[in-house]
Amino acid sequence: MTVFCTLLVSTLMNIFTIVDFKTDTSMDNWFVVNDGVMGGLSQGSFEFNTEGYATFKGTISLDNYGGFSSIRYRSKQMDISNYSKIAIRLKGDAKKYQLRLKTSSRDYYSYVTEFKTSGSWETIIIDLNDLYPSFRGQQLRKPNFPTKTIGELGFLFGNKKVESFELNIEQIYLLR
Repeated sequence: MTVFCTLLVSTLMNIFTIVDFKTDTSMDNWFVVNDGVMGGLSQGSFEFNTEGYATFKGTISLDNYGGFSSIRYRSKQMDISNYSKIAIRLKGDAKKYQLRLKTSSRDYYSYVTEFKTSGSWETIIIDLNDLYPSFRGQQLRKPNFPTKTIGELGFLFGNKKVESFELNIEQIYLLR
């Protein structure tokens, strides 16, 4: 009965849930990518907790040309052509983060946008058309996100200074 009610509410509200850590405790499709791939020394982790959310946290180091930590979620390519926004229920640390989407996990570049957290639980809603193509921090001369498929999504933290960070994520979903 609960699954039916949730499905009915989601259908009526035009919501497509990508991940909900209150009901999905699997971390199988999530992985951490720190600046160590380029020689950096930043440390980040992503862990599920029993309170119904996952925590992305760590410490940024600028040594060895480092400066970022990220998490990525890969799944089968999702058709999102009927949706125009992505919503994230989260609690940050009043710092800026970057949302990153790829139309396919094989793409070398991501579509990105930044958002600032308030330090309280909130829902951040981002228009998918606002995500611009970027590779290694450089904006590319390509159109913004085409809003057809998602093959990978992620979050990146790196504000060009030595500091710790913590982002708690409860849900990620799409809106029409």
